[in-house]
Amino acid sequence: MKLLRAGRRVISSSSGQQQAVITTLHDAQLSEEWEQAVPYEKVPGPKRLPFLGNTWRFIPLIGDFQIEHVDKVSKRLYHKYGKVVKMEGLLGRPDMLFLFDPDEIEKVFRQEDALPFRPSMPSLNYYKHVYRKEFFGDNCGVIAVHGEKWQDFRSRVNQIMLQPRVTKMYVKSIAATSQELVDRIKTIKNRNHEVPADFLNEIHKWSLECEYLTNRLGCLDSDAHPDTQRLIDAVNTFFINVPILELKVPFWKVWNTPTFKAYLNALDTIREITMKHVTTALQKLDKEESGELSVLQRVLRLENDTKTASNLALDMFLVGIDTTSNAVASILYQLSLHQENQATLYEEINTILPDINAQITHEKLEQMHYLKACIKETMRMYPVVIGNGRCTTSDRVIGGYQIPKGVQIIFQHYVISNLKEYFPRCDEFLPERWLKGSELSKCHHPFASLPFGFGRRMCLGRRFADLEIQTVLVEIIRNFKIEYHYEKLDYHIHPMYTPNGPLKLQFLNR
Repeated sequence: MKLLRAGRRVISSSSGQQQAVITTLHDAQLSEEWEQAVPYEKVPGPKRLPFLGNTWRFIPLIGDFQIEHVDKVSKRLYHKYGKVVKMEGLLGRPDMLFLFDPDEIEKVFRQEDALPFRPSMPSLNYYKHVYRKEFFGDNCGVIAVHGEKWQDFRSRVNQIMLQPRVTKMYVKSIAATSQELVDRIKTIKNRNHEVPADFLNEIHKWSLECEYLTNRLGCLDSDAHPDTQRLIDAVNTFFINVPILELKVPFWKVWNTPTFKAYLNALDTIREITMKHVTTALQKLDKEESGELSVLQRVLRLENDTKTASNLALDMFLVGIDTTSNAVASILYQLSLHQENQATLYEEINTILPDINAQITHEKLEQMHYLKACIKETMRMYPVVIGNGRCTTSDRVIGGYQIPKGVQIIFQHYVISNLKEYFPRCDEFLPERWLKGSELSKCHHPFASLPFGFGRRMCLGRRFADLEIQTVLVEIIRNFKIEYHYEKLDYHIHPMYTPNGPLKLQFLNR
């Protein structure tokens, strides 16, 4: 058989020859594109200083970038430098490339490798692969993990976490937990029907209680187990300290700073409580107790591996509690500010579920298009995670510039989704823009708002998060009219992108 050598590949047969030609043409096209692109050194961005690079910008008092207001920093970078911005000279970490162009973001996603490399947190990588290596071993979950180890773990849990038929099984239990939050609101609101200033913490409890990884925890009970608040506090500590460890001078790599100690202690607390849930789930599974299996039990039954189950639980507790609860808090706040939209949503819910005690089902939720539009519009204007990204695994041309291997590309969805170029009337809360058939629905770019990411590393818990958010909103809106009578709140990152101030909402009984 005649052999054809194409580049470094040895191809056989006619189909192999065709593939060789395609590969050669593709490589030639990439080479030509690279030669025509602007050198990396000319990518615009803040100038670095000797020794301190750009890290000084995140230092309190002397720096001009505040971590809790990265949203405003991102806007400044866009307006000053354009759609492609380089942040170089960050001590202890690679250069960052801020991308404000949905066309280029789509290009990066479409061309990503089979094993995409997501910018990881060195601090979490240290915890999993060094500090607690004896616990994690080679099975470290999906966060701060890459390559074949990530692919192996993700493929084992995908069939449970991302299968619609599995998600549907949990509608009844999530609805029951959402009703518990409604009952809790009735208990804690005052004579003016106003909830306490720490209402967000109650939503955290709801999120943890309906966490699909475990069976009932009793988080919303008046005598809830102390582990409930310990876990919530630990997750908050983790997220609050991440930007400090990752963006400021990385002293933690030299010695255990107080911030790093608090961070490690928080992760240990999450790991400790997670293992308790895994043990409980395993005991119930061994006893073959009847009833609905938790996600942990499904993983245990499918894999017969406690390490896979525990690491899945750890990762989902890390990224599933705060993100979901802050999303709900933000949506409730926006609906309180936009009474006409809230009235339209209530009308939809009341039409589909005219009986306030009617059971919420997956089929009923599928009919609630305006509900989903309100969620999408809030996540467009105020995404709980204002951006995500990838790390280049080879030299690439992005936005007309030569971008070398190893650069962290940050997709700035918060800025993009609040630009008139991609969302007409972007400053207005218009859920209608997400309804099929509306004029505004034809205007936005599909990659301009990606609250759950895209591609192979898209949010693993997306289907469950959607279900939880939709269900709790239905339960709350059909029970209460929500109002807010204080000065309008700004948003800040603490630790998610959330309203900056007490959520003293009024919940008026329907």
